[in-house]
Formats: sequence, C-alpha cells, structure tokens
Amino acid sequence: MKLIYIFTIIFIVSSCGGGGGSSSSDSNNIVPPDPVTDTITESCAPTSWNYRIQRCDLSHDNLERYYFLYRPENLNLSESIPVLFALHGYGSTARNHLYYTNYAPMADNNNFIVVYPQGFPMRTVLASSNSHWNVGGWTIGSDVDDVDFIDSVINLISKKIPIDEDRIYSSGMSNGGFMSYHLVCNLSNKIAAIASVTGSMTPETYEDCNPSHPTPVLQIHGLQDVTVPYSGLSFMESIPKVIEYWRDFNSCDIEPDRIIQDNFSAGYVINIDEYKNCSNDVNVKLILHSTMGHTWPSTNNHSVSASNEVWNFVSQFDLNGKIN
Repeated sequence: MKLIYIFTIIFIVSSCGGGGGSSSSDSNNIVPPDPVTDTITESCAPTSWNYRIQRCDLSHDNLERYYFLYRPENLNLSESIPVLFALHGYGSTARNHLYYTNYAPMADNNNFIVVYPQGFPMRTVLASSNSHWNVGGWTIGSDVDDVDFIDSVINLISKKIPIDEDRIYSSGMSNGGFMSYHLVCNLSNKIAAIASVTGSMTPETYEDCNPSHPTPVLQIHGLQDVTVPYSGLSFMESIPKVIEYWRDFNSCDIEPDRIIQDNFSAGYVINIDEYKNCSNDVNVKLILHSTMGHTWPSTNNHSVSASNEVWNFVSQFDLNGKIN
C-alpha cells in the first residue's frame, strides 16, 4: 500500500501547472535585534524582456531566491498601493505564470503592484520538481520555508513602495492556490484575502489553520480536474470540505446564493455559489465549471476570466473585512 501511495503522489504532482555579549545587569537596556528579514538585501533590475518588470534576487534561509515585480508605469505613489501575489503551479515558473495571468492591464487601471515569486526546486523521497511551494501533502519532506520567504518579500517591497499593508492579497494556480491557503492560515496578519484557481488545502494546512481574522476566499475549479480533483485525494482536501471550512470559520450563511450560467450549445454549466452575511462582511465564493480541467480559465476558452475574477473579488476587502 505504501508503494501505491507514493506512486499516486508522484503521478498527481507531475501533472501540476500546471555579537556581542553583555552583563546581566544591563539586560533591561538591551535593544532586541532587528528581525532576520530586516537583514536581507536584494538586487533588482529591469528584465530584458519587459522594462516595467523587475527581477529581484535575494538570499533567504541560505537559498538563492527571486521574484518578479510588476509596477505600473503610472503608479500613483501618493496613495497606498495594494499588493497582489501571484503564485505559479508545481513545477512551473513565475515568468510563465506572469504571461498567462496577464494582471498588468488591471494593475495599470487600478493602481496596484503584482508580485510573482519563484518557487524553489524540490528533491525529496516522494517527489522531484523544478519548483514547488511547501504546503504539506505531496511536498512533505521539503524543508523550504516559503511562508517566511513571502513575508520577507513583503518587507522588502514595503521599503521601496508605499504599499497598503491592509491590502495584501494572494492568488495562485494549483500548488500556488494551495500556497495561498497556506499563507492565509500561517501569515494571516498580513494577508487580507486569497484566491485559489485549481488549488485546495492539504491535510496539514487544513488541520493547522489558525487565521487571525475573517478571511475572504475565492475558489475557481473545474469538475474535470484530475490533478486536483473536486472530490479530493488522501493528500489534498475536497473542494466542498475547503469551502465548508471557510464558510464556518467566517460564520457565513449555511446555504449560498447560487447563480447558474448554462451554455447548452457549448455543453457546459457554471455554478457560482456565494456564502454571504459573514463576519466583517467578508465573502466565500466558489466558481465551479462543469467541463474545465486543470487550467487557468480565460473568457475565450471557458467563458470565465480567472484573472478578472481574482482581482474583482479580493479588491473588495482589506484586513478588516469589506471595504466601505
């Protein structure tokens, strides 16, 4: 049975997007050292393929990491700037995620920045990949501290851009969706709202989740997704269980408001469930597509623009709930 379990994990994930001392008498006068993240430095430069996108390299936890930063040319620095993290899928890249999400026009029109971090390679007994986000489940065995990495990136960005620290959001595809849930469970003092596209929660994230505030959650999923099945697997929770968790945590209505968009000529149905009347007027929303598989949907291929849905959803909220 153990060999079968390991084989199943490998098959599934391979399909993803996807100082000085002092005397005790002086102890009351000691100034605590700066957090470790304050000692991290980075080197940023425009990319050769888009001058408005910077690549920032840094050493975090003795690992060489980097992220891309999209900063609109007309960014209004007299206002606090919202931040959207965009996390790629397992084995994928930040640059690839940047291309197919295409958040740039929305960032230009809404005065926010987009951060595309790069996951670190994974080499464990269970799986091997060019990149991953450490969320438990099939990534058990990884010792990469991705929560602190994202926290460090937030701190670095805040030093060069006047970001709105109440409006930091995370979105992601597949493993990036898992990581968005993992962040809001483990870094909820900084993450205001999340969106997961074809992601879920691992049992480890689910069991240890301890958010500090009511949390808006958007899940976009396809019933034909065999990589992250709607009904779940032993190392990933089902989508209904995930939605139920956030509905209950946020004290929302038990039954959702449902909109059914059917397109019989194209052979698909889209169910949109919204759980309302939640604490702090947050919202839990599920967009479920009957024929979609493991992909980032667009208006052209599935009549749903995941990128538009993500920004339109998360931008309604800050750390305190619905923005009035």
